[in-house]
Amino acid sequence: MTLRIGAEEEFHLLDVESGRLVPRARAVLDRLDGPGFTTELQQSAVESNSGVHHTLDALHADLAGSRRRLDAAACPLGLAPVAAGTVPLARPSPRTVTAGRRYRHMAEAYRRVADEQLVCSAQVHVDVPDRDTAVRALCLVSPWLPPLPALSASSPFWLGADTGYASRRTMLWQRWPTAGPAGHYPDAAGYDAALGELIGSGVISDPGMDYHDVRPSAHQRTLELRICDACPRVETMVLVAGLFRALVQDACDRLARGGGPWCDGHHEWLRAATWRAARSGLEGALVDPVARRAAPARGVLHGMAVRLHPALEASGDWENVHELLARALADGGAAHRLRRAAGAEGLLAGVALLVAETRGAPVPRAAAPTGTTRGGRAGPVAGGAGT
Repeated sequence: MTLRIGAEEEFHLLDVESGRLVPRARAVLDRLDGPGFTTELQQSAVESNSGVHHTLDALHADLAGSRRRLDAAACPLGLAPVAAGTVPLARPSPRTVTAGRRYRHMAEAYRRVADEQLVCSAQVHVDVPDRDTAVRALCLVSPWLPPLPALSASSPFWLGADTGYASRRTMLWQRWPTAGPAGHYPDAAGYDAALGELIGSGVISDPGMDYHDVRPSAHQRTLELRICDACPRVETMVLVAGLFRALVQDACDRLARGGGPWCDGHHEWLRAATWRAARSGLEGALVDPVARRAAPARGVLHGMAVRLHPALEASGDWENVHELLARALADGGAAHRLRRAAGAEGLLAGVALLVAETRGAPVPRAAAPTGTTRGGRAGPVAGGAGT
């Protein structure tokens, strides 16, 4: 049986004239009809929630449609949505946290960590039979997660400077007390007891602050991927979703067959593997999940696809994932494309690239938008809505 799939995407809101991040989520949400969009911790971000789908093609159509709706709502306000881990031009401020008791508590408790959450991520939900299976699957999928943030890495710039990382968002995110590998638990009761202890300690306030790289959903019968940057290209989002669904399918099949143990419980190396993915993206070495040694990203991802071939075939995703992966490796990661544009024409050209890719528009390589300069002082960075 094909496991159903859904996704959540977070979007920055930028002023089209300056390319800067602006706290105007409420104004955009007020222009959106129907469900599917909501607020985030920062007023400069909007989250979209897809429907539940059996095929990657249906997920692609859903996500692309949501992006068009969001862009159409933002455009008359002089704004543009951007799906990326961070945007090049932003400024942290405690005054931009979204109103509400929960968000106010987070701002007061975590201070600069909350102020600097000017980041956007992408989450994928995949059906599981029950919560026990979800928790036991954590151990099986976790070693294969670090290649996924390498695919999605889209945040090399932070506060106007190149950080040297393909995913600066990952490094910012890991400052939360529950971020990182999920660990090893025998069943849902064990996992929930550990989460209850964290809440009881006061370190986090509720189950929604379980920020592990992957987690059993608190409200749905799904396993949820949380390790990735938001993806400028919707195709990258679909590729990540297809690979994660295959990982979950493979884990569920292994658990159903029994005969374990399938996991040694040693996940200490996973944080380091995630750091390597955040540092290098697709353009450097990753940590091979089998050998646990440095290996070229291309080889690691090809090996992952081959390992997951049976699960991808079972869900009808093999051809789609194979094609999307080949394209991603040929074009280079979003961080690489962003650096190339910014290096050629300035930061505003990089911002324009992110806007265009979020809209799904083709962008000539190393081309800056009309009106930008190398120093990034002329605007605007984007035109009309990409509908």
